[in-house]
Amino acid sequence: MSDTVSALLEQARTHIVRYAPAEAAEAMRRGAILVDLRPTEYRWRFGEVPGAIAVSRHVLEWRLDVTSEHRLKELRAGDRDQEIVLMCNEGYTSSLAAHQVMTQLGLTSVADVVGGFAAWRDAGLPTVSRLTR
Repeated sequence: MSDTVSALLEQARTHIVRYAPAEAAEAMRRGAILVDLRPTEYRWRFGEVPGAIAVSRHVLEWRLDVTSEHRLKELRAGDRDQEIVLMCNEGYTSSLAAHQVMTQLGLTSVADVVGGFAAWRDAGLPTVSRLTR
């Protein structure tokens, strides 16, 4: 028997695009915005993806609302089709968040990273340490 959150996760993933880490890196090269949902402590401890924008999960909807004055400056006002890729530590929170912002904000191109930051790092893709900057 499956628990409720696992069912929600499974359902969310049927509605979103999920990128392998290399595909997410390619999406960034094409101009997608990579949003890192991990807590500050994780970014300090494990590093960050160069070019990713850190957004705490509790303010994500405000930062991704393309109609809001509080949106990320990288988002084009009113452009619901701009590609956004969400990344958490292991790819669970980002899946739920991607589906939620697509549904609630009407965004059409929100994806997440399979395996999250851990998979990105393990794939040998670029990371930077906050401790050495």
